[in-house]
Formats: sequence, C-alpha cells, structure tokens
Amino acid sequence: MLEVTQLHQHYGSSHTLRGVSLQLKQGECLTLLGRNGVGKTSLLKCLMGVLPISQGSISFDGRDISKLSPHQRARLGIAYVPQGREIFARLTVEENLLMGMASLPARRAGQIKSEVYELFPVLKDMLHRRGGDLSGGQQQQLAIARALLAEPKLIILDEPTEGIQPSIIKDIGRVIRLLRERGDIAILLCEQYFDFARELADHFVILSRGEVVAAGDQSLMDGDEIKRHLAV
Repeated sequence: MLEVTQLHQHYGSSHTLRGVSLQLKQGECLTLLGRNGVGKTSLLKCLMGVLPISQGSISFDGRDISKLSPHQRARLGIAYVPQGREIFARLTVEENLLMGMASLPARRAGQIKSEVYELFPVLKDMLHRRGGDLSGGQQQQLAIARALLAEPKLIILDEPTEGIQPSIIKDIGRVIRLLRERGDIAILLCEQYFDFARELADHFVILSRGEVVAAGDQSLMDGDEIKRHLAV
C-alpha cells in the first residue's frame, strides 16, 4: 500500500531526513517511534505532501505520488490526523465531520456514516457544539472521525495520545484495533507512548537523527536495543 524509498528532506541547511525507507501493507499497523526532534513529524508531512522531499520516492497503491499535492494524495485515499488535531474550532462537530468528506464525490459527501458514531459515540451527542468547546480528548476523537469519513486506504496518525486522558486513550486504541482487524485500511501510527504503540503495532520503525536505526516485527519491540533508542 505504501512504499517509501531512500527519502531525503532538507529544511533550509538542515538535513532532516536521511535515506528513510519503509513499507506498509493493507490491513497492517506500522508504528513510527523515536525521541522528540528526530524527524517523525517531518516524515509524515512528506508523505502527505505538506513538505517537499529532496530525494527518493513515495509510492502509494502502486503509484508514485512524490510530486503530488496534499489534496491529490487525499483523493487517492490518504488521510492525515496531525499532531495537535487541527480541527476547525469555530465550526460545529457536525460541520467538522462534513469537512472530512470534501475529497469525496458530491453524492457521497453530504451524509455522515453511522459507523462514525458507533466508533465514537460521544460525537453524536455533541453534533451542534463548536469544535473549540470540546476537551482535548474529544477533539482527538473528532479529528480521527473526520479523517475516516474520507474513506481512506491509509490513515496517518501523529501522536494521537498526546495530552489525552487515559479513558480516551483506551477508546482511541480500541478504534485503531478495530480498523486493523477490519483489514481494509493501512495505519501509520507515530507515537511516543511505547506501551500503546507496542499493543497496536504489526511492525515498527525507529528514527534517530532523521535515519532509520531499527525496524522489525512487533515481537522485537521489547528488546534492550530498541528501548535504548527510545530512552531519554
């Protein structure tokens, strides 16, 4: 579904990503790990087309998308839930959800699927509240629901547990697990909360200073070498 090959990215004179390669198949969850400031969010923004790449290639569903714009990638089936959620604070919950379907054909873009309310029941009771009035955890649920309404083949989640209360972390983990078990969507999860990431991952990649320093199956995540790369 997703193949990244020898990806390099520069921010001014800084070489932020150095030859990053990874693969993600349909129905799998790949966890991206690493300390703060090692290039994880930069990589996700490159995948979404928010940041340009300097070298390398990004292939999605068998097509090279390296030069496509973010909205073109969205139409192909890539959804992105950024760090900080970035919902529309002045729009209602319902309006935020409808915005998630902007990349769909008009005949499918006006009806919010009931599945969203099954995954996130709290949203159904808050449809007419402004997004900015929701708690941080509720905003995160709204951001994920909005992304899912785009009917993605790949969903990219950047730090979904950041600043979220434990009860909602469990709800978000439940949703990610259900999506993985459903098997029709690929999940790229960037996460600092190691136990949360380990529980959900099929595979993992660890970045350090913009490079892949470790990668493998979930069964290898408890190794001392892996924890050394993540220790502060």
